[in-house]
Amino acid sequence: MLKNIEEKSNNAKTTSASYNSFKKNLNYIKIKKKFRFRPGIKALREIRKFQRSTDLLIHRLPFARLVKEITLNFQYSLQWQSVALEAIQYASEDYIVGLMEDANLSALHAKRVTVMPKDITLARRIRGDKNYT
Repeated sequence: MLKNIEEKSNNAKTTSASYNSFKKNLNYIKIKKKFRFRPGIKALREIRKFQRSTDLLIHRLPFARLVKEITLNFQYSLQWQSVALEAIQYASEDYIVGLMEDANLSALHAKRVTVMPKDITLARRIRGDKNYT
């Protein structure tokens, strides 16, 4: 029993000595920090990416499921052509993008950067949309 206790205490001394030497050498070792972008850089890059692209922003399959679910309320057995779904998707995305542009302008007019629901409501009221609550 005494041997085990002495061995453990000797191991503790050697580890602390090696730790102290490691700590001394740490002053001379330069640790390279992980690269980080400044706040907002990634957001601006994403904005430029979406402004350059002409692709659809909403994925096709979830949009098709949504359209089919909405049309179930009106008529039960209704089938959709892929061209018709694509046309509806282009029209709806065009409407949403235009609405967000107008809402962004109203937010900028209020000296804000963040678009709030009241900006979208105001944009819909100015456009003359019905049910803009």
